[in-house]
Amino acid sequence: MARVYCSGPLFCAEEVGAMTAIAGALEHAGFETFVPHRDGLEPYVLRFAGSALPRLVPGARGGVDHALFALDAYELVTRCDAVVCNLNGRVPDEGTIVEAALAFAVGKPVVLYKADARAPFGGRDNAMLSALGSGDAESRLDRLPARVRSALAEGATPGTLSGHLAAAVADGARIAALLARLPAGVGKQRWPDDVVARVLAALQEP
Repeated sequence: MARVYCSGPLFCAEEVGAMTAIAGALEHAGFETFVPHRDGLEPYVLRFAGSALPRLVPGARGGVDHALFALDAYELVTRCDAVVCNLNGRVPDEGTIVEAALAFAVGKPVVLYKADARAPFGGRDNAMLSALGSGDAESRLDRLPARVRSALAEGATPGTLSGHLAAAVADGARIAALLARLPAGVGKQRWPDDVVARVLAALQEP
């Protein structure tokens, strides 16, 4: 039985409901799932997110953050065979982006799920995220299990560069060589120097 890591936002009832629905669709189709808000450390620590406890116990926050990352990384890299990433929301969840990239880097299939019309780039998400997925994002829960099976069938060797990543690196080398031959600044978006200076100054303020 393949095990699927269900990645996505989990900080309110609506988000937890969506992640529960994704896991349910996969489990109904015979997959085992890992859902951080259900199976990870998150249900133990999220209740303290708004409290003073992390500030009152020296070093607690760093230890908790490391433990959250360590368990999720273990599930992603060692235990799970594929990852489904819920991209719903105004922007994708930061943790989801990291989990998708980590899974991609070690050769695990990444299936993107998005049933939300909001996207920042002309109806599409950032290419640095969308390119991690096995094909375009799926918009229907009932089709997720078939997409996961298809992605698993493509095969990759965990622990090495996936075929997708190796191909992306090779393409990146060719693109870098092309850019190196272009005259400086051609086709680039350039912010005015005074805007950049103001941002840098603001970052240096105490």
